[in-house]
Amino acid sequence: MAKSKKKSKSSSSTICQNKRARHDFLLDNLTEAGLVLEGWEVKSIRAGKCHLTDSFVIIHKDEAWLTGCNITPLNEASTHVICTPRRDRKLLLNRKEIDKFKAASDQKGYTMVALEMYWKGPRVKIKMALGKGKQAHDKREASKEKDWNKQKERIMKHSTR
Repeated sequence: MAKSKKKSKSSSSTICQNKRARHDFLLDNLTEAGLVLEGWEVKSIRAGKCHLTDSFVIIHKDEAWLTGCNITPLNEASTHVICTPRRDRKLLLNRKEIDKFKAASDQKGYTMVALEMYWKGPRVKIKMALGKGKQAHDKREASKEKDWNKQKERIMKHSTR
């Protein structure tokens, strides 16, 4: 009897990440939000044409919006519509979450930063966090700690041989 082949699922459902945000901000209060997309945007995201660098979340008229996300249109998929790659995209959050983020982001120095875009089933989700900007000495401290942790791992690896 022949064995039936199962569809191989990719090991990671991550579409894109904002690695710079982890470097520039002290992150707190992670949350997940749905994203309202058009058809051409979904096709472009499946093709990997999405960037979250310099993207953040704003609250406007009691709605959450993702600003600064760049989704480059595919030539084949977007021939019949006018595409705007950097348009603001609505985030799907509960009223309590929106109120909580609005109150927190009104404080001085806090902003909502988009960290990661990923697939959750057939839907696209955004992981976002409340962030406070790091100063230069905080960034240097984090860099030193990261280097020291790498060095410790190397030492431990060589000492166990």
